[in-house]
Amino acid sequence: MTAWNADTEAAASESGSVTVVEGSSFCISSGTGDISADSGTYGAFFQDTRIVSHWILRINGSLREPLGAQRPKPFEAVFVGRAKGSRRQFDGPLVVRQHRHVGPGLQDDITLENYSAEPVECEVELFVDADQSDLFDVKVGRSSRQPDSVRTVRDGQLVIESARNGQRRGTAVRARGADVTTEGLRFHVTVPPRGKWATSVIVVPLINGEAPAGAFSEDGLPHHREGVRRHRNWEQKVPVITVADANLQNVLNRSQSDLGSLRIFDPHHPERAAVAAGAPWFMALFGRDSILASYMSLMVDPTLAAGTLQTLAGLQGTKVDQDSEEEPGRIPHEVRLGVTAGLALGGTAYYGTADATPLFAALVGELSRWGLSRDIVKPLLPHVDRALEWIEHYGDRDGDGFVEYIRPNDHGLVNQGWKDSWDGINFADGTMAEAPIALCEVQAYVYGAYVGRSLLAHWSGDRALEQHWEERAAELKAAFNEKFWLPDKGYFAVALDKDKRPVDACTSNMGHCLWMGIVDEDKAASVVEHLMSPQMFTGWGIRTLGSDMGAYNPVSYHNGSVWPHDSALVATGLMRYGFVEEARQLATGLFDAAEYFDGRLPELFCGFDRGEFEAPVPYPTACSPQAWAAAAPVQLIRALLRFDPVFTRGVVHLAPILPEALGDFQAANVLLDTSRITIRAHGTGGSIDGLPPGLKLLAEPRPPLAYPPQVYPAQVYPAQGA
Repeated sequence: MTAWNADTEAAASESGSVTVVEGSSFCISSGTGDISADSGTYGAFFQDTRIVSHWILRINGSLREPLGAQRPKPFEAVFVGRAKGSRRQFDGPLVVRQHRHVGPGLQDDITLENYSAEPVECEVELFVDADQSDLFDVKVGRSSRQPDSVRTVRDGQLVIESARNGQRRGTAVRARGADVTTEGLRFHVTVPPRGKWATSVIVVPLINGEAPAGAFSEDGLPHHREGVRRHRNWEQKVPVITVADANLQNVLNRSQSDLGSLRIFDPHHPERAAVAAGAPWFMALFGRDSILASYMSLMVDPTLAAGTLQTLAGLQGTKVDQDSEEEPGRIPHEVRLGVTAGLALGGTAYYGTADATPLFAALVGELSRWGLSRDIVKPLLPHVDRALEWIEHYGDRDGDGFVEYIRPNDHGLVNQGWKDSWDGINFADGTMAEAPIALCEVQAYVYGAYVGRSLLAHWSGDRALEQHWEERAAELKAAFNEKFWLPDKGYFAVALDKDKRPVDACTSNMGHCLWMGIVDEDKAASVVEHLMSPQMFTGWGIRTLGSDMGAYNPVSYHNGSVWPHDSALVATGLMRYGFVEEARQLATGLFDAAEYFDGRLPELFCGFDRGEFEAPVPYPTACSPQAWAAAAPVQLIRALLRFDPVFTRGVVHLAPILPEALGDFQAANVLLDTSRITIRAHGTGGSIDGLPPGLKLLAEPRPPLAYPPQVYPAQVYPAQGA
């Protein structure tokens, strides 16, 4: 077991820490705004490198008394404190405000306000360090100041530089009016009676001596930056949701805001927004996470899925490389920019995942259902076909029709599905499965990829190609229901192991199989019964592993915890097969859980039963915000609305089953094709205003298996052709 596999989860954060994030840049500090070199994971990060590791503000030699911290926007925070008085008691007249902005560097606007009738003289000191540690090292506690670190004062600024992995990384710190030393900045200040003193401290990251584009400067206000403009533009374009239930209103508002803060942009294609996996440690493009999060947030902004797919397409594998696990057609698992990322991942892009590639193809098919323009979808078709070639030539390693994984090196992920912890795949008795492993949900995603490609062929009028992928999907579905089904247990095996033995643990993974539609209808009721049993359903959500399984632990990462995104996909699967009450019960449990997390569902929480504790028990190292957790409430409300556009068939379904307690629901400004629609619903009634021309509203749910044509009869769903 390598450290990589032991640490797929987020690092722990100190209680009371404050995180601000913009794109892939972020800063974690204490509630005072200070960053101590002894705090382990605190710091400011740019391109996966810690550009500030120590940041301590002292006034007259003392720390401030903290009064409060606020985060008005994801990319900014305001810290308020009081300076000690002359006797070093917390009774002084000086209030200290520290307004922090993060982006391509850092800017701290520091203001001292004097509430006395006398002038106050004080010495303001800012002690700074920058260890230039890689994010991976910081996250697992391996960071330390580099032995070759050089601190110099030049051009009125403190420059701290280190040579790392063939690059020279540095940090430049400056402020007008400061005395700059190799330890930091010092100001000799007289604050007038009832007056103020202010300065702006600018931090600029350096790569081989060069500052990034758009770095903070004294010449431009922080809120005029491109990142700020992008976030404001996002807030103006996302749907305006109103719902009578105050908790759900808060949850959905928070979800939309968090999804906006987790967007990252390709500098070569700044018009494209992709979604990062989560803050603070996973502010990077992750194939599986980004695809699933953008799928679940389609009702908020379908262009986020388009940008994610376009960005991933540009990184699609072209060669065989055992270090990075790249293979032709493979979609990467993770993309990092840090100077030592190549040492940890085998390259800046690491490809060790079995599911991102079929999910990529499936999501492109979904975009055609959603009505995205041919200008977006058509250029992705060659990438879809390359993904399908990877499935058949590399993913299916032994020719049995199923996609398996096994790492070809000693540093990659041992498990390469969404449960990617080293002990995440095990038998009912707790014994771990050995690779090559074929996961049940990966086969479901492959089925979704085949169905999606068939749909895309129908969209372009290629009947022969459409029929080919229909047949491939049908063959896989039949084989899956034969090989993965456990008739003596009444549910699907989580995987097949190296000897093709069914791995018989009862897990949430089979709920993803319902979502994708690969489950035979005669098996669905038994699967749902197990998913909603007391062993799996906690009352808040679905456990990743049943409580009667050998490896069960409610405080584990993947063996008994509850992941909101996982439960949301299970709820979607329940709804797809017509288990309406069960889906509604699961969605309600997750909405109730969100209220205890101030409206923001975390990456995961502990799998204790709802009857054991009055509130869901937090998992100590969960990311928050985290992209697919933020998208989960959006997906849940879409499932409860039973809102499904099918542009390829010229219809849109809306058949709400909202709990009466939620009251009236409205989502205005929802993007569908090029139109902005308004969805209204209450209980089992609903309507849509502003539908695009030629699209017919059906007040009935999408057929359970959605596609191919035998489920969508031509006389009911006329083909739209090209």
